[in-house]
This record gives sequence, structure tokens and C-alpha cells, in this order.
Amino acid sequence: MRVSVNDQLEPLGTSTSNQGRETRSAYGPINGSANDDQLDVRFNEPPDEQDSDESNESDGPSESTSLPENDYDFLQDADSDKNIFRTKTILYVSDLSRKDKKYLNLKYKVYPRKLLIIAVFYALPVIQLVLTYQRVLNQSGNEDLCYYNFLCTRPLYIISAFNNVISNMGYVLLGLLFLIIVYRRNRRYRNVVAQHPHVATKYGIPHHYGLFYAMGLALMIEGIMSACYHVCPSYNNFQFDTSFMYIMAVLNMLKIYQTRHPDINPHAHVAYMFIAAVVLVGVLGVLYGSVYFWAAFGVVYFSMCIIISSQIYYMGRWKFNLGVFKRLFLMVRQDRFHCLKPMYCDRMILIFIANGVNIALCVFGLMTRPSDFPTYFLSIFISNLMLYFIYYIIMKVRCQEKIPAYANLFSLIALVLWGFALYFFTTNLTSWEATPAKSREGNHACVLFDFFDYHDIWHFLSSSAMFFSFLVLLTLDDALWLVDRDKILVF
Repeated sequence: MRVSVNDQLEPLGTSTSNQGRETRSAYGPINGSANDDQLDVRFNEPPDEQDSDESNESDGPSESTSLPENDYDFLQDADSDKNIFRTKTILYVSDLSRKDKKYLNLKYKVYPRKLLIIAVFYALPVIQLVLTYQRVLNQSGNEDLCYYNFLCTRPLYIISAFNNVISNMGYVLLGLLFLIIVYRRNRRYRNVVAQHPHVATKYGIPHHYGLFYAMGLALMIEGIMSACYHVCPSYNNFQFDTSFMYIMAVLNMLKIYQTRHPDINPHAHVAYMFIAAVVLVGVLGVLYGSVYFWAAFGVVYFSMCIIISSQIYYMGRWKFNLGVFKRLFLMVRQDRFHCLKPMYCDRMILIFIANGVNIALCVFGLMTRPSDFPTYFLSIFISNLMLYFIYYIIMKVRCQEKIPAYANLFSLIALVLWGFALYFFTTNLTSWEATPAKSREGNHACVLFDFFDYHDIWHFLSSSAMFFSFLVLLTLDDALWLVDRDKILVF
């Protein structure tokens, strides 16, 4: 027998997390289903004058009865001061979803809108540049400008390797399909909230779909940027292929973090300014890979690890300003060795492992100074994304949260696709590190329909793997749909 979502939510409209429990106070029984306004009236209603007179006659005058209510400290600031409820040792989603839902929806809707603007202004000069390269190649006949797989080039009009360009349509189509799925899911959720408004504030993980829309849009734009790169593949043009990979990695990490930290996720302009700095570093690594660049890169990398770690550990309550060193000195002087004991063990373990991985990646880069800086730089973001996702899964299992069967299926499909995709990606058909003539020695004939080569298969498999990876994030917490937010742990 099938039970609809509305049937499941119907009884939730008349009860709260304390349903079925009854507590007795001096003012009578308090049922979990009682109205909050009734509870406020019940607790704040002044006693009758007759009762007061009787108590004064029987007990005599006392100072306690003459004190005004303002003289009592009910510790209400514990529920309103961020420095108190955000620094509790055990946090629940209800503690970090206090802001107005409409405000948060508007905050996250800005992500796809600004991303679309960024994409337009970024893509137009890129398209113009690569078409100029292609036109110069056609007019001069100098095929050393672009590193093609000359044994499998299928030209169309002015494009020399149309097969490598059109194979990126998988990113665009699957990104569009993901946007459609997110839209249908969002519409279904709005219909449920229209019938049961309390669901939006009391139950399940807060549903904000702005970042999902941004992820789908980024996948589509990645297909366009990858197609632009394959118009004329070269080391300098590879940065166009990786730029939106950085964006997708950051958006995925932000989405995982936003799931249980909706109130403290960064605004769109802050996130995109950070990504702009990342793209700038990527460009500098391509153009100026000197020892001075790597020294500056190591300092900035290490500093960012410290800043981001402190923000994650203290839930955004640690302020970086000129007084940070003074606060550290006072903390060590007052607490001495007690300050070394972590208050939030789970977060400390994540930060410790993440910083260990990032320091290892930084040291590896400083010692080897890889010539393919974009790939090295991208591996940093992919490593952190995978580490954070694994941590999230481990914490869900540890907290005994159920993962839906279809989410597990999506994860399995994504893992298989990523495995095959990486195999074809490592089949190097061209090499920027060698001369154009040496690079041609690695060329290989078409392997699929006498039209696509190994790298095209990488495009098909990696786009599908990204699509199913996005579906995992979209459905991972579906089992928490009807769970009270004050029972869902933050990690």
C-alpha cells in the first residue's frame, strides 16, 4: 500500500516533536500539541488578585512578591546570541536554520543568476580567442599551434577537430537535465509547503535549491568551455577548460556545507570573489611559474588553510583582525594547556586530516613544481571535495542516519563511471610538455564509430559521472524529510 507525502505529513500539522508526551507544571498539563501562543499566555499570565491576596495573608509580606519580573534573568540571550548557541558543543540543524526562509531563498537564488552573468562575460572573449587561433591555423597552415590528435580529426567548416568539440555536448545536455530534475523537485516541495507550512521550518534538512541550480548551470558552461578549448588545444588554452571545474568543485563543497549550515554559508559575491582569486592564481601559474610564484603560492595556500579551518571550527564566530594575536595570547595565558583540548572533536578530526592532506599537496607542489599547473591546482580542489564528501558520509553512518537506496545506487553508478573515465583520461593522445612533432607520436586512430577517440569517450563518461554525482548530493538526505530539525545533528 502506497502512502503519499501528504498522507505522511497530515498528522504532523497537529503535533510537534513532543507529540504524545505530557508534562505537568504549576499551571496544569502542557501537551506537546499545544499552540505556542497558548503556552506563552499560560506561562506569562499574571495571577489573580484574589490568589495574591490570599497568599499574602497566609504567608505574610515578602520581598520576592514585590520584585518586578525584569529582575529575573531567564537566560533568553542563550537563544538569540549567536556567540552562545553557535558555540554549543552539540549543534542541531534547528540551531543553524533560524534566519527567515524567504531571506535565505533569495540569498541562494543569487548564485545561479550571478554565475550566468560571469559565464557570459567569461565565455565571449574565450570564444573569440579560440576562433582567432583556428582562423590563423587555417590561413597559415601552421598545425603546430594546436595539439590535435591528428589521426582522429574530423573537420567541419572552419573547425579542424569537430569531433572533439561536439563530444562535449554531454555536459550541456546532462546539465540541462539536472536543472529540470531540480526544478521538478523544487516545485513538488513548494506544493507540500503550501499545504503544510510548518514543514518548511520544523522538519527535515532546509530546502534551498539555488546552489543546485548553480551546479547544473556550471556543468552546462563547463561543456561550452571544454568545447572552446578543443577548438585549439594548447597549454595556454587549457585554463579555459579548468576554470569552471574550479567553480563546480567549490559549489559542491558549499552545497554539502550548506545542507546543515544554511545560516552561515557565504553569500554569492563572497564565493565568486574567492573563485575569481582562484582563477587568477591559475592564470599566474600558467604564465609565471617561477620560483617566486611558487614561494608566494605556498604562503597564500598555508594562510588560507588556517583561515578556512578556523571559520569551520568556530562556525564563523572567529574574527580575523589586528586583535587576533592578542586574543590568542590571552587565551593561552588564561587557559594554559587546557586550550589544547578541542571542544568540537568531530570538527577537529576533519580539520586535522584536511590540513594534513593540503600541507602534503602544498609541499609536493613546492618540491616538484609541476609544469602542468592547472591540473595540479585542480587536484587540490578535487581532493578537498572528496575528503569532505567522505567525512559527510562517515558522519551520517555514525549518527545512524539512513541513506536512501536510490542514493546508494547513484553513488555506485558514479564510482563506476569515474573509474572508466579516469582510465580514458590517462590515455595521453597529446602532450604539451613535448614538441608538436613529439606529441604526434602519441596520436591514435578513432575508436568509436570511426569518429570519436579516447578523449571523446572521457567526455562522455566524465559528464555522466558528474551528473550522477550531483544526483547523490540532491538525494542523500531524503530520509530526513520528516525528522524534526532539533534531532538532526550538525557536522
